[in-house]
Amino acid sequence: MQDVVLNNEVLESLGLDLTRYSELVGEIYDGALDPKRMAHALKSFLHLYDANFVTLILRVPDQQDMGLMIIAGDIEGAGDVCYMTYPQTYTPFAGQPLDHVFTVDDIMSSSEWEHSAYFKTFCGPSDVYHVMGADISTPDGGKLRFRITRPKRSINFCANERALCAMFLPHLRRALQMHNLLDRSVSLTELYSQAISRLSVATLVLDESGSVLQINPVAQEILAQSDGLKLVGGRLEATYPSDNRELQRLIRAAFSPDAPKNAEAMSVTRPSGLVNLGVVVESIPSLDWAEEKGQPAALVYIRDAASKSLASEVVTKQLFNLTKAETALAMELTNGLSLEEAAEALNIRRNTARAHLRSIFSKTGVRRQTELVRILLNSVVALGKPKLTLKVPEKIKVPPLKLAEPFYRQA
Repeated sequence: MQDVVLNNEVLESLGLDLTRYSELVGEIYDGALDPKRMAHALKSFLHLYDANFVTLILRVPDQQDMGLMIIAGDIEGAGDVCYMTYPQTYTPFAGQPLDHVFTVDDIMSSSEWEHSAYFKTFCGPSDVYHVMGADISTPDGGKLRFRITRPKRSINFCANERALCAMFLPHLRRALQMHNLLDRSVSLTELYSQAISRLSVATLVLDESGSVLQINPVAQEILAQSDGLKLVGGRLEATYPSDNRELQRLIRAAFSPDAPKNAEAMSVTRPSGLVNLGVVVESIPSLDWAEEKGQPAALVYIRDAASKSLASEVVTKQLFNLTKAETALAMELTNGLSLEEAAEALNIRRNTARAHLRSIFSKTGVRRQTELVRILLNSVVALGKPKLTLKVPEKIKVPPLKLAEPFYRQA
């Protein structure tokens, strides 16, 4: 209880009330979702402390004097996550106790500070004189560096300002940890989506109204052909009425509170006469806390048995130690061609194709062409394709997926 009274006294001494303090804490947690919002929080600290710079140093490389940081203040690159000079080999602030607010006065006298090489080289030219900061520990053993600075003409940081800064440290730590966890989740989601696409599986994510939220490149290509399935008004439909009735039934069933635990499947007839499309509809379990509109509710998988394999020639060559010519032949056989058809497609003699096939058999340890096709299709050769881009309808605004790069790492 004494801590709460003390905190209230600190807030009042600095002209803050609990409402404004709560708003500042909220801005920190908003920053976990978007670096631009974190920059907005730092700008609020800039005004709160009447500072010229507020810096959150997120990562420091092992060798180069460059730090990944977000800065608020009058400097090029302010508001963005960027690499800027951070001379960790010269800074007098290294080795401070973690999660403890310090100022220059705790480390050296004013005279020592003004005559230090660090001040003369980096701080003085930027009108930085008074420095308050903290090295914030992170759950995975990393370290964040939080710095607030003022010019010499301003007053030094007082005890209550230090106390207020200490009150914000746990929130900064949690917000950056939340950012990392979210980033890792997005990264894994993107990688799984890439793997599904490379295996020639079309996927669509639908919301509770049946509208498409996300669509991968394989599905984009299938729907562009309008051969059995198509998008009408942002919703998935089958070409023939009987197929469409069954498809809509499966989709509605996936949205139902009593949705079947197992995915349901159907075959969709194609007007072109090609092999039917296989469709699987599966419900996406909703979070207990989520009750918003437009949330992912169903996942639709589509396989086109008539499509060509997306097997990677590079990975196939590396995986089975094939020559370039052998790899080309193996790719054609995987796509369903006979040996004679493959030879014609590659413009080689049949005897040459047979010689390549014998060599492929020897290297893969198989004896029959059908067995060769099976091991190629069941291997990891399809997972070596270049990155495929997830498509999102224009009317749906969601953050772009990216591979996670944590804000911080172990120092």
